[in-house]
Amino acid sequence: MTMGRSALREGEVTIELPTRPHDAGLWFIGHIRTPWTSRDECPRQGDAAEGPLCRIELDREWVPALDGVGQNERLQILYWMHDGRRDLLRQSPRSDGTTRGTFSLRSPMRPNPVASSMVTLVSVEGNILTVRGLDCIDGTPLIDIKPEFCPVKAPAP
Repeated sequence: MTMGRSALREGEVTIELPTRPHDAGLWFIGHIRTPWTSRDECPRQGDAAEGPLCRIELDREWVPALDGVGQNERLQILYWMHDGRRDLLRQSPRSDGTTRGTFSLRSPMRPNPVASSMVTLVSVEGNILTVRGLDCIDGTPLIDIKPEFCPVKAPAP
């Protein structure tokens, strides 16, 4: 199993990972383009109102799945933080001097490095979505795109 090679900070605790993960059948459907090339450059959370413009580049075979996405002002973007360690139980966030459990943080260092950001959709052109509000490094694999709210029809009487 591949994991990031970041050094441990004081107080951090790791776990021995299983030799073989379960297969979740996950497909990456594109990649995210941001101005950040390292974890240290990334914001702690994206700013959906005033953050920099970022691009979501969907693989071409998925373009038909974008039909109607432009009707949404906000989208939930799910992505795979591929550069993060996966063996940390306790972590020391870079700015607060404490050590806490992984599941109490939004850190990219987690057993299954799935991340989610609510973004503002700026435009859709072909297979490219331009958005504001991401907090990941350039080239991050894309897992899914969902509208913030999806209208639900009441069942027929």
